[in-house]
Amino acid sequence: MADPSQYRPAPGSIPDAPGVYRFRDDTGRIIYVGKAKSLRSRLNSYFADLWSLHQRTQQMVTTAAGVDWVVVGTEVEALQLEYSWIKEYDPRFNVKYRDDKSYPYLAVTLDEEFPRLLVMRGAKKKGVRYFGPYSHAWAIRETLDLLLRVFPSRTCSAGVFKRAGQIGRPCLLGDIGKCSAPCVGRVSADEHRAIVLEFCDFMAGRTDEMQRRLERQMREASAAMEYERAARLRDDLVALRRAMEKQSIVLSDGTDADVVAFADDPLEAAVQVFHVRDGRVRGQRGWIVDKTEELTIGDLVHHFCTQIYGDAEVTEGPEADVPREILVPELPADADALSDWLSAHRGSRVSLRVPQRGDKKALLETVARNALQSLAQHKLRRAGDLTARSRALEEIEDALGLASAPLRIECFDISQIQGTDVVASMVVFEDGVPRKSDYRRFIIKGATDDVSAISEVMRRRFARYLAEGPVEPEPDGGRPKRFAYPPQLIVVDGGAPQVNAAAAVMSELGVTDVAVCGLAKRLEEVWLPDDPMPVILPRQAEGLYLLQRVRDEAHRFAITFHRQRRSARMTASDLDSVPGLGEIRRKALLRHFGSLKRLAAAGADEIAQVPGIGPRTAAAVLAALGVPQQVNPAAGSGASGEPG
Repeated sequence: MADPSQYRPAPGSIPDAPGVYRFRDDTGRIIYVGKAKSLRSRLNSYFADLWSLHQRTQQMVTTAAGVDWVVVGTEVEALQLEYSWIKEYDPRFNVKYRDDKSYPYLAVTLDEEFPRLLVMRGAKKKGVRYFGPYSHAWAIRETLDLLLRVFPSRTCSAGVFKRAGQIGRPCLLGDIGKCSAPCVGRVSADEHRAIVLEFCDFMAGRTDEMQRRLERQMREASAAMEYERAARLRDDLVALRRAMEKQSIVLSDGTDADVVAFADDPLEAAVQVFHVRDGRVRGQRGWIVDKTEELTIGDLVHHFCTQIYGDAEVTEGPEADVPREILVPELPADADALSDWLSAHRGSRVSLRVPQRGDKKALLETVARNALQSLAQHKLRRAGDLTARSRALEEIEDALGLASAPLRIECFDISQIQGTDVVASMVVFEDGVPRKSDYRRFIIKGATDDVSAISEVMRRRFARYLAEGPVEPEPDGGRPKRFAYPPQLIVVDGGAPQVNAAAAVMSELGVTDVAVCGLAKRLEEVWLPDDPMPVILPRQAEGLYLLQRVRDEAHRFAITFHRQRRSARMTASDLDSVPGLGEIRRKALLRHFGSLKRLAAAGADEIAQVPGIGPRTAAAVLAALGVPQQVNPAAGSGASGEPG
């Protein structure tokens, strides 16, 4: 492992100017490329305390053997040079937006004498017009099958086209009217190209004019008593509308935009993008990327825009690869320079912005939910693999020095808000999968911080285990369901303080056959009791993925319980002190008035109208809420205000 201090540039030698830098290993291979507004500030951050760096950054700076840089005049120049170097060197530590599959496009080969419509994957070619991408090839073929009725264009290969011309007979599509059969001369090359260009106009979003033209032609044919032609135009119009329904309008103002959202954890990020053209979602793509350092959402936006749009065609119009707008959840630090760079690629102004309200914000939230689901499914696919689970348990066993694989893992997490409503969760994973029937929740009463709360919950959990003694098998031969079933590994959400607190309690109780570790969120470090340095698991290790999933599940379970407790406390309020007002009538009052504020503003007579609430109880409710009561002058001094 290299020592970064050995190749750190001399103090004062790094210029305080925008530029692009690259780290190289001892063989001279470029392993990381980055850009910075200030090279001095950015590069100095890599040579800070090693343990303060992101795990992937630690690996990069200890793999590198040198660093150099190039100073540029503007941030736009830095963006261009950074993109060029990443494409040239393909550095192993840079974020890479690489698809796990090749997305299909609907392609139109305008460079041929008789243009062809087809589904195409892979790199884009010059002279070919593309629409998409689509999630599935069958979605393109369905749409194309509908539209061929209206735009009878060639879809056959060059061999089929040539053979049909030689024998003088078109294929089946030509016979049923879904191809204009230019192969046998039914239409000329110019006429066929005109049909294809109309198809391109429709796919580009210019649909209203086409619908109006078909409706006009249908009415003219009907008026001329050409009923067969009118019926055919009617069917064409129906097919056109059905194709349009497959691309629902999501933005009524005809926006051309890419809507990009992210879901991330410390090691990976899921990216989803919806391609909206003329207000309709024309395609969708997704990626799972490795995070090479501690990246914000703005940093991910920067990497996304440079890598996805760097190879984009310089094409104007709604089908351009670079849209007029890119809607993102957070702007990167170099948003202005990035917008200028994208504008140069498109050939017209590109707006990079965060939607604040309305339909665009709602659409961004939808894309964000898709990204979150994509990341969750990615993790579940790994967790569902039996081989991966076995490897994960073996890696944890080796990393923590356990006597055997931890077949039962229990994880504890604390949830609180400034010491109020402190709760704890315990989740259980057996053989690498959750066992939800063994989950437990704890209400913490004697602690106000995470460390003391961990001590309390561990004492309660293992005191119960020691009190109940060895677990006996169930009479029917089934698995014991008792709380005292012992784990092989305890995981706490936190670093050294939490781990040491848990280990101290177990030592005090004499529990010596259960291992303890902690997983710190910031750098995903694994801490062991009384160990000054954490255990660093490789970022792609299945063991680290399993520990993360256990920790995240405990956090989710604790947060859910904490919110339930807080909601219950807030709804109970001061009505608990009203004598004779039970839970049912208390809920009836809150349901009737909607809130305590409205209840306090109501009069005693209005409260008494609620079923089950009389005048005396109404007065007691207002008194409990601190509302002063008015004295009824008509009543005598000894009157109670309520009939006896």
